[in-house]
Amino acid sequence: MIQTLMILGASGDLTSRFLIPAIARLDQAGKLPEGFRVLGVAQDDWNTERFRGHLEQKLAAPGTAGVAGTRETILGRVDYRRVDVTSRDELARALGNVTNPLVAYLALPPGLFAPSIESLAALKLPKGSKVVLEKPFGESLESAQALNRLLHESFPERDVFRLDHFLGKQTVQNILGLRFANRIFEPVWNTHHIERVEIIWDETITAAGRASFYDVTGALRDMVQNHLLQLLALIAMEPLHALDERTLRDHKVAVLRAVRRLAPHEVLGQTVRGRYSRGAIGNEEVTPYLKEEGVQAERNMETFAQVTLSIDNWRWAGVPFLLRTGKALGRDRREIAIHFKPVPHLAFGQEAQPIPNVLNIELDPDRIALKVNVNEPGDLCNLDQVELDTRFQSGALPAYARLLLDVLDGDPTLSIRDDEAEESWRIVEPILQVWNKGEAPLVDYPAGSDGPIGI
Repeated sequence: MIQTLMILGASGDLTSRFLIPAIARLDQAGKLPEGFRVLGVAQDDWNTERFRGHLEQKLAAPGTAGVAGTRETILGRVDYRRVDVTSRDELARALGNVTNPLVAYLALPPGLFAPSIESLAALKLPKGSKVVLEKPFGESLESAQALNRLLHESFPERDVFRLDHFLGKQTVQNILGLRFANRIFEPVWNTHHIERVEIIWDETITAAGRASFYDVTGALRDMVQNHLLQLLALIAMEPLHALDERTLRDHKVAVLRAVRRLAPHEVLGQTVRGRYSRGAIGNEEVTPYLKEEGVQAERNMETFAQVTLSIDNWRWAGVPFLLRTGKALGRDRREIAIHFKPVPHLAFGQEAQPIPNVLNIELDPDRIALKVNVNEPGDLCNLDQVELDTRFQSGALPAYARLLLDVLDGDPTLSIRDDEAEESWRIVEPILQVWNKGEAPLVDYPAGSDGPIGI
């Protein structure tokens, strides 16, 4: 297992909110190797003492109580160097005489990926070192392809980890067990029995505090291009003959390749883009998106995106896949809803109106529920609907900790492969092109509402 983690851009939010707490959980679970070290590098004029103090404050925040017992141990493993991450010489000085494999984690804005990769390549990192990139991987199909070419010049694909933390979520991984370890689902998991699939990530949180980032990214790039398309691939893939790195990623790519690119006129009819305006969530007034610090009105950036896609293969022909995400909405709704077709014949009275079965896979909190029809109590001719559900205990490790452990172990199974990243952009790019031209309306919706369109 790799013993050195170098975080490029270590003073940023990703490190303190996710990476260091993940490392603390790994240490708590006894998963870190002896002598494990973290080297944080960034341009901020800090030293190790200040960096540790910054992390200690974050680890003491609400929601991180589970790592309190290991806080001092983790902080003792951390060092900091002020470095221009695009400079080969400065990175070399920061690393010193490291001869064993390391993980170079790019916790950076996407615009710094290319120059940082060039600097890392010039260093000739020890054999077996890994390079980790956060989403979004590129800003378009062309930039993703260019980034892949740059990586392939210096690093084997197996040593490149494009992380999507959704794949570390326990309920997302449970999709595989639900689908492929239960005989009752596979015979009806197709166009003959399923009417539509909805993949939804609605949030009550606003863009406040992240608006400068969000205003150059938007909902489509931030959520649909990566997270929601990953969920689509897991729901729609063909049965696995083995659960290994190549098989799983091959099956996901096969689904993405079958997703039909939307023509310009289809973009206008099958997508919705919106932006939240003044409103209230609960009793709290919400500042309109355009008034958030860092937002430029001329960018016309969306905070809501809804896209309906089709998969052109035998299993899914004719089944719409609706992908939806938005901020500042009236309720949190994070789920995959599989809507089954109604029964072909009903032998009950005319007033009996069964609601089609729905399988809900809730992603936060972790829950799976199936809505089924039964007789009303004491009435043979009328129907009622009940919900069979189970809630999952949170896994031993949070999503970032699971994925980071895979990186340290050199297991790329849950990493995004090069062609997978490009296929995701192939799907999204026609939508972006129409939206960027201003040909699709940008609909304002009040904060705290159901968005520009309800489902």
